[in-house]
Order: sequence, then structure tokens, then C-alpha cells
Amino acid sequence: MDIGRTLASNVEMAWGAEGVRWLAELPALAASVAADWELETGPPFPLSFHWVVPAKRSDGTAAVLKLGVPGSQHFADHAAALEAFAGRGSVRLLAHDPARGAQLLERAEPGTPARDLVPDRDADATAATIAVIRRLHAPPPPECPLPDLAAQGADFAKYLRAYPDDGPLPRHLVERAAALHDELCASATACVVLHGDLHHDNVLRSEREPWLSIDPFGMVGDPASETGILLYNPDPPLRDDALLELVPARIEQLADGLGLPVERVVAWGFVKAVLSEVWDVEGGHTEGGRALDVAWQLLPRLP
Repeated sequence: MDIGRTLASNVEMAWGAEGVRWLAELPALAASVAADWELETGPPFPLSFHWVVPAKRSDGTAAVLKLGVPGSQHFADHAAALEAFAGRGSVRLLAHDPARGAQLLERAEPGTPARDLVPDRDADATAATIAVIRRLHAPPPPECPLPDLAAQGADFAKYLRAYPDDGPLPRHLVERAAALHDELCASATACVVLHGDLHHDNVLRSEREPWLSIDPFGMVGDPASETGILLYNPDPPLRDDALLELVPARIEQLADGLGLPVERVVAWGFVKAVLSEVWDVEGGHTEGGRALDVAWQLLPRLP
């Protein structure tokens, strides 16, 4: 089994010795899960933090097998979000084995991403995501285990402790985003189950519904927060003036399509863009990307 450098380095960075053990056991684990669930598996999709491969069930239906380090909170939240969505605007969770870190997912077919519409048909890509958001968002089920969106404020605080002066990012930009994040969470008029990472590569064409989402972070909170990530995607590491020029139209379309105040879409766009850069700094990437450019673009529009 060719695990690949990206998966190996990411797993070792995130889980240390536990991740190294999981990587060593991955070939046997994949074979065992495939046998138990009666799956034929193909070559892996591009890998980052999980082992993800196309699969075919014994009845011939297409699926996706996803394996991750057991006990991962992200993996648990991913499953809980899929269960809450119950196939509305999202691929279905077909089987789940938390002890082995295994999930069997519905495969969206043909599976082409909304990013293929950018930039020539950007309004169509935004419309696809709006349709998915409308299907996804519903109140959390009883005893929902998903974390609150407000908890992400801790990531801003961690950054500000690490860099008491200007660091890789201008301190005043992070301070503004941190304060605005808390204000937006406190002023939310509704609480729904959120995808939390709804960008153009996570919205795929499907036969069951026109578009389905994949790979949710899984959290609960302000519905408007879902829009922020769309403003600096796809390919946020790349700095592209042509894509920056699409941001104002995206804001207007998202606000109109979801019945949100434009000011709230702008505010969440700024917060999410700065948070993306904070996470990049934590991961060792300090040069800045399109998310930083979007944050600067939106700063003058903040209240």
C-alpha cells in the first residue's frame, strides 16, 4: 500500500507516536474493514489526514471508505454531523465503526466539484452551495455531541498569546477578528448544525440531489457563519486578483439567496478569512494567501 508522503507527514504531525502506529497498521486495517463490510476498493483519492478510497458494496452500489486514527475528535464530529444531516444536502453515513476509525460513505456521482465552475460560472457555483446550505441547516438533534462554533474563538486567543506583538499576521487584524467572532456568535438569532468547511471542493454534483456536500467539520451555531469560507476559496494558498474580484458579487448572492444581512456575510467572511490564516501560521505556513487578501478587502466594510 502506497500511503504517500502527505498523509504520512500530516498524521505524524497531528497524532505523533499514535499516528505512526496507525500508519504501520493501516494496510491490515484497510483489508480487515473491507472484508467485514464486503467491499471492493480502488486506488485512493488524494490523501491529507485520512485514508479515503472508492469502494463498491456487495450489492454493486458505489461508496467511499474512509479510515482515520481511532479516537480522533474530528472523525467523531464528522460522523455526528453526517448523522444529523441524514442525507439532506449531504452524502449519507452508511456504516461507522468508531473503534477502528472506519466510516463507509455514500459516493456522490458523478462527483465533480463546484470548483470546476470557477471562475467562468462563479454565480452557478455559489448558487449550488446556497442550495446545499438550505438543505443542510436544521436545529441540532437532542443531546447533539457537536462542539459550539463559539469554541473556535480559542484559536484566536492562542495565536494572540503566542505573538504579543505583530507576528506573521498583523496583530490588530487578529484582534479585530477575535472580537467580531465573539460578537457574531453572541448575536446569532438561530442555532443549526453546521458543515463548518463548506468550500467549493466539498460540494459535489450528484444524482440523488443536484449537489451534495462532503467532509463536514461538524459544529453548531450561527447559520450565517457557513458563508465565510466561500469568499476565499477555492485554492486559498494562491493569490489571484481575478478571484478577489468575485468576492463582492458572492457576498450579494449569498446574502440574497439565504436571506441574510449583507453586513453579516461580510463580517463572517472577514472572521473566517483571518481564522484560516491563523490556522496556517499554526501549521507553519507564514507567507499568507488569498484568505489574507480577502480579509484586507473586507476590513473597510466592517461596521
